[in-house]
Amino acid sequence: MAAGLVVAAGAAQAAEPIRLAGHRAVYELSLAESSASRSVESARGRIVLDFGGDACKGYTMQTRQVTQLQSGESGSRTSDLRNTTFESGDGRNFRFKTATLLNEAPSQAVDGTAESGAETIKVKLKEPKRDQFQATGPVLFPSIHMRRLIEAGRAGESTLSVKVFDGSDDGRKVYDTLAVIGRKVEGAPKGERDKGERDKPLREGEMTTMPRWPVTLSYYTQGDGERTPIYVLTFDLYDNGVSGALKLDYGSFAILGDLTRLDLTPPTKAGAAETAKECAP
Repeated sequence: MAAGLVVAAGAAQAAEPIRLAGHRAVYELSLAESSASRSVESARGRIVLDFGGDACKGYTMQTRQVTQLQSGESGSRTSDLRNTTFESGDGRNFRFKTATLLNEAPSQAVDGTAESGAETIKVKLKEPKRDQFQATGPVLFPSIHMRRLIEAGRAGESTLSVKVFDGSDDGRKVYDTLAVIGRKVEGAPKGERDKGERDKPLREGEMTTMPRWPVTLSYYTQGDGERTPIYVLTFDLYDNGVSGALKLDYGSFAILGDLTRLDLTPPTKAGAAETAKECAP
């Protein structure tokens, strides 16, 4: 993406290779707000995310999200979502597998592969049933999308609109996305609650001085004209790909994610080569 004419310091930063840090992040979930008539009265849960790899060997991500929602009308509902993905370093190939429990009962599993080209994306599904389809491209997978967001932030761009495929739902959804990117922030996050108790690991070590950008990322079903987003993520995106200040807005209710644990993985030799621009896509 063209950075345009920027000051020398900004140009120097934009030229630096992007390295997504391997890490394990734990987010404790709580209800932020609820507005619909069938309101969610309480919410709690946890997201555990394990991200690893580099632009040489590719990226792996394992995510587990357990959420318990309580409603006066429908009672308690617990979902347990487990997702495993692999994405090639060049962003062209993607493998995904998802298992879901709803109130401890198995829901449909999703398992498949995808290949993204300049003009199309081709998806092959093993589960829930064998099938294949293609959609008009270009389409980004999650890790390359994250890199593009960081590139846009470094370049001072305020928006990024791309199509994204992450294998979620039934494995057949390609989303239109719009990211609104705020100005770069440096220094430890001040927090909004309890004098900065939220996202405590981001106030320690190297994360305290790492640049970050506030991002509002909306996901839409594909189509033309004005549309209401399916859901909206707001978060602080750090220069190494770690996310803080997480909020998941599903329209009728929203959930906060408080980062309570962050374990950063030291760079591998391949990661060092990536930093030396040998493997950057």
